[in-house]
Amino acid sequence: MQWLEVVVLALIQGLTEFLPVSSSAHLLLVPLFTDWPDQGLAFDIAVHFGSLLAVLAYFRQDIARLARAWISSLVNGDKSAEARLAWAVLLATIPVGLVGLLVKSYIEDHMRSGVYMGYSLIVFGLLLGWADWRYSRRVKTGDRDDSSLCKSEYQLSVRQITGIALAQILALIPGTSRSGITMTAGLLLGLTREASARFSFLLSIPVIALAALLQSVEIIGEPQAVRFDHLLVGTAISAISAYACIHWFLILIKKLGMQPFVIYRLLLGGYLIYLFS
Repeated sequence: MQWLEVVVLALIQGLTEFLPVSSSAHLLLVPLFTDWPDQGLAFDIAVHFGSLLAVLAYFRQDIARLARAWISSLVNGDKSAEARLAWAVLLATIPVGLVGLLVKSYIEDHMRSGVYMGYSLIVFGLLLGWADWRYSRRVKTGDRDDSSLCKSEYQLSVRQITGIALAQILALIPGTSRSGITMTAGLLLGLTREASARFSFLLSIPVIALAALLQSVEIIGEPQAVRFDHLLVGTAISAISAYACIHWFLILIKKLGMQPFVIYRLLLGGYLIYLFS
């Protein structure tokens, strides 16, 4: 790998991991416009680890509270909001983890085409747009009092947690976007935009960690020559760009909502269908 490849690929990972636009679809575009070789599993793990570091750093205070409350729930039967949220994040990861293990090979063999990703971007982008429009309408017209909306991830009900956990399974479909489908489910289940996004980001922690672990197991069986300076720089760039992305995304959705991302998904999806049809 050249340094330009390191920077570009790390930026793509960092900027798209937490946006509702599908990081896999963007990485698919790289070989179309370059003659770069495959970056290898080691680099994939490094940039995913960078994204993980970003979300851990951004939510470090919340995570510390959740960790203490989770341990307390095991030792003392703590039933606080923090303990419930900690269990929610862990339990909501189980469905996508189990299904992912079952269908991983099938997805890699049959569902990673550009056309397939293009249609996924469009279909789930339209669903996100409808969910966000429905949320805006509830707030503006008074169909549902704003005070009744779930404004914090600490207020999630069992029904909302279950719905988002099941929706996260759809993220296994290439082009869907894990953050996009979980935010869509959150909006449809009565969460505010900010609560949907924050819970989606917390859910990413065990998902990214498990994905990196699986990739690490694969690389053990297929040792590769790696440049550790590339891995370190890639991790750093991914972490910094992902951290900035989380920060600005939470600010942006308060002002503009999800519609700019919906439009982007429709354009990108159409472009992928055009390229690969």
